[in-house]
Amino acid sequence: MKKSLMLVMTILLTVTLAACGQGSNNTASNTPDTSSNTGSTNNTANEAPEQTEELSGSILAVGSSALQPLVDEASKKFMDLNPKVSIQVQGGGSGTGLTQVSGGQADIGNSDVFAEEKLEAGPAAELVDHQVAVVAMAAVVNPAVGVDNLTKDQLVKIFSGEVKNWSEVGGSDQAIQIVNRPSSSGTRATFEKYALGTKTEDLEGSIQEDSSGTVKKLVAETPGAIGYLALSYLDDSVKTVKYEGVEANEENVTNGSYLVWAYEHMYTKGEPTGAVKAFLDFMVSEAVHEDIVELGYIPISKMQVTRDVDGNITK
Repeated sequence: MKKSLMLVMTILLTVTLAACGQGSNNTASNTPDTSSNTGSTNNTANEAPEQTEELSGSILAVGSSALQPLVDEASKKFMDLNPKVSIQVQGGGSGTGLTQVSGGQADIGNSDVFAEEKLEAGPAAELVDHQVAVVAMAAVVNPAVGVDNLTKDQLVKIFSGEVKNWSEVGGSDQAIQIVNRPSSSGTRATFEKYALGTKTEDLEGSIQEDSSGTVKKLVAETPGAIGYLALSYLDDSVKTVKYEGVEANEENVTNGSYLVWAYEHMYTKGEPTGAVKAFLDFMVSEAVHEDIVELGYIPISKMQVTRDVDGNITK
C-alpha cells in the first residue's frame, strides 16, 4: 500500500514539474513576439516622416483673363501631382476676381492690379497678395491697319474718339474700330493707367468683350480694329504696336524702358491653408517657371525695377 502511494506521488510530482517547465517555455517563446511587436511599432514611427498628408479638396480661382492661361496650365500640373485636388479656373476680369475672393465666393482672386485699385480700403486690407509673375500689355491692331508705332498722345486720342481714322496717325484710310475690355478688367485698368495715363469712357460703336481671347479674335478679323492684350496672348494673327517707339518685349519690360506692365496677383482672404496654400507655393516653384516664360509672362526674379500701387517705378 505504501509502495502504491509512493508511486502515485512520484507520478504526480513528475507531471507537475513537466507542466511548470512547459509554462516556462511558453513564457520564453512569447518574449520574442513581444519584442517583434515593439520593433514593428518603431518601424511605423520611422516611416511616418516619409509620409505626407495627401492633399484633397476643391479650389476656385476667378478673375484676370490675362493671368488665366498661366493658372490654367499650372493647375493641370498640380492636379496631376495631387489627384484628390480639383481646381477650377474662371475669367471674368480682375474686378470680378477681387470681389468674389473678398466675398468668399472664390478661394483665389486673380488680378492684374493691386486690390486697393478695385476695392474699398477695408475689404482690400483683408486680402493677402501673392505675386506670381509680371505681365506686359500692348496695343494690338488688325494687320491691314498699316501702323507699327503709336505715341501716348495718339492712343489717348484714339480711345477718346478724337481720332477716328487710321490715316490721321499715319495708317491706311480706314475707320478705327475700338475693341475694349469692360471696366472690371485689370487689363483695361493697366492699359489705361500706364499707356494712356487716364480713364476712358466706352464710346458709342465700340465693341466690349470680357475675354482677352475674344479680343484677339475680333482684332484679327475686324477691319480697322484696335485693342490691347497681355503679351501672353500675342501671336501673328494681330499686329503688336510699339509704344513711344519701344517694343513690348521681356528685355524692355525688365529694364524699365517699356512702361505698360503689371504684377500678376493671386489674392486670398487671409493667409491660405491646405490645398490653396500648396497650389500658391506651386505657382512660384521651379515646376511652373518654364510655363511662365513659354506663355509670355516674366518671372518676378528677372525684374530690374519694381512698381508700387501708385505706379511709381524704382530701379
